[in-house]
Amino acid sequence: MLRCTCKLHITDEIDSPETDMPKDAAMTKPLLDDLLTLTGEALAPVEGVLEAATAKVRETVSQDGKVSAALLEEHQFAAHALAWLATYVEALRQTRAWAVKLDGEGRLGEMEQLLLQIAFGEYLWQIQGGIPMSQNETAKLIDMGLAPQDIGAMMQPAVMTLVAGGNTQAARMRLVELMQDNAGHATFGASGLDEELEMIREQFRRYADEKVVPHAHEWHLKDDLIPMEVIEELAEMGVFGLTIPENLGGLGLSKASMVVVSEELSRGYIGVGSLGTRSEIAAELILAGGTDEQKSTWLPKIASGEVLPTAVFTEPNTGSDLGSLRTRAVKDGDTYTVTGNKTWITHAARASVMTLLARTDPSTDNYKGLSMFLAEKEPGTDENPFPTEGMTGGEIEVLGYRGMKEFELGFDGFKVPAANLLGGAEGQGFKQLMQTFESARIQTAARAIGVAQSALEVGMQYAIDRKQFGKSLINFPRVAGKLAMMAVEIMVARQLTYFSAWEKDNDRRCDLEAGMAKLLGARVAWACADNALQIHGGNGFALEYQISRILCDARILNIFEGAAEIQAQVIARRLLG
Repeated sequence: MLRCTCKLHITDEIDSPETDMPKDAAMTKPLLDDLLTLTGEALAPVEGVLEAATAKVRETVSQDGKVSAALLEEHQFAAHALAWLATYVEALRQTRAWAVKLDGEGRLGEMEQLLLQIAFGEYLWQIQGGIPMSQNETAKLIDMGLAPQDIGAMMQPAVMTLVAGGNTQAARMRLVELMQDNAGHATFGASGLDEELEMIREQFRRYADEKVVPHAHEWHLKDDLIPMEVIEELAEMGVFGLTIPENLGGLGLSKASMVVVSEELSRGYIGVGSLGTRSEIAAELILAGGTDEQKSTWLPKIASGEVLPTAVFTEPNTGSDLGSLRTRAVKDGDTYTVTGNKTWITHAARASVMTLLARTDPSTDNYKGLSMFLAEKEPGTDENPFPTEGMTGGEIEVLGYRGMKEFELGFDGFKVPAANLLGGAEGQGFKQLMQTFESARIQTAARAIGVAQSALEVGMQYAIDRKQFGKSLINFPRVAGKLAMMAVEIMVARQLTYFSAWEKDNDRRCDLEAGMAKLLGARVAWACADNALQIHGGNGFALEYQISRILCDARILNIFEGAAEIQAQVIARRLLG
């Protein structure tokens, strides 16, 4: 029988002269049996609270037995709070699953146990006291309609033990001490990946460290395009055809491999990590909705890097409301003529094919009249970025997420062959696009983890090197605590993202899990970047320091591929049925 008073650690002083850690921060290995038992038993009451909250919110937003869109909007805060609660529960579930897997393989070391312990201690406490949705919005159980007795049902011995003793200063200090012994600082703790994926990670980690990291900050400061040499090297490494089947020119690898590659390249520079995003979206569109001829024509070219795609969906004044798009495509014989405007189009000048969403049925004002095109264009140059007839463009200057550049596009008499209508049928564009959202959000979650990891490594190295009051910053508890929580949350978000990818690889619907991974990953990336800059102090505000770029890059992750608010809305709708 579980005893609430069981210890998570046993006391044993550790001499750590290299790090000059305070003696009272030293800890030994957690009691493994207790920790796995505690975390396992803590899940049931938390899942019970989620079930109760879901029922309460569903009751609040339902009318005549069905969820009402109007009521869902009226009670948006409660619905979004529910989305965050569900995300935390799934994140804890997958983090524990990771630890159990490692334990079964004999790879669950002290560092991994501390990551698990702190994660449960912190997230269980936040579930009780309030989950941060943004800097000034907190999701509380009471917001979801739960009464004190409902919340009290969560106060089981395992939960109380983890809340009281899981995330302590001693645990955080010990974790940071172990992190300093982790050579390379690339991944703190065992990731739980199989041997093949670890080999892929190592390959792209080395590439990022050798070819990206030394140049990323200069590319950012100069607002330069990523050199074509890098794009060509990535093409040779198979980045643009990772998940495209081998018979269509790709490597035929898993979505999990795409996550690992995106994470490591984004750790080097989010622009490089995002080069594959457009290829992933285009390939997914063609694989799911294209004709056999379109697949055999376009996929080998995308996989080889012969053509660089760009996604052309968003319009001024529409944002996430894709159903209200106005760009028109009018058929005349064997050609469509496109007229309209698009905005926030990444890598548009260099691209040679656009996945272009336009309205083909002028009698509609919703998603039903939209069609997707594989619209060819001539790649531009610095002197003439948009040489294709019927198309103009202007650059949007941005804070971060540079390297590919953002553009506004205008179409006036732009021609697309009818053979390039995706799938050969009009009115399927929105449905085709929806089929890509799982992969796109999984990939964006991976990019977020990479940016967060970069922030952690840069912040940690600065904390080691910077001396104040006679010792390194990393020896101060508040600094070490920031670094520890970065590592913990990165691992939590990483496991949720891996789980989403594995679900996708096994042909299971995972839009809910992918959305959760993206929602949490984006918040973690911003928190890590912000805290790493804080560790830098005034130097972090100077453009010459990398962390200033990482902060700007992290900020976009809460916006694109579904803003955090839209993401929470989508998650809530799925939860509420």
